[in-house]
Amino acid sequence: MSFDILGESFAPYLMLVVLAFLPSEIWRVLAIFLSKGLDENSEIIIWVRAVSTALLTGVVASIVLAPSGSLALVPLWARAGSVLMGLTAYMLTRRSVLASVVVGEICILFAAWSYGL
Repeated sequence: MSFDILGESFAPYLMLVVLAFLPSEIWRVLAIFLSKGLDENSEIIIWVRAVSTALLTGVVASIVLAPSGSLALVPLWARAGSVLMGLTAYMLTRRSVLASVVVGEICILFAAWSYGL
C-alpha cells in the first residue's frame, strides 16, 4: 500500500503515527482520567515525580556526555554550556520550560554552526 502526497511516500509517516504516537498517547490520556482526585503531595506522586526527574536527568546526561551523530562533533564544553544556558533561562524566566528549551537549542545550534557542522 502506498500513500503519495506531493510525490513523496506518506507510508513511513503514517506508520510512525500508528506504531509510535498512538500507543503512548492512549496511556497519557488514560493517566489524565486516573489522576483526578489524587493528592499532589501524596507519597506516591512525590515518588513518581522523583523517578521521572531522575530519568530525564539521565537522558540529558547521556546526550551531553555520550552523544551520537553530528552532536558528537560538537565539543563537550559547548554541549555542557548549552545545558547551563538553558538552565539559566529556566531560572530567569520563572521556570518556563519553553524558554529553557529555546535558549538551549539556540546555543547548541550556534556552537554547531561555529564549528562548521
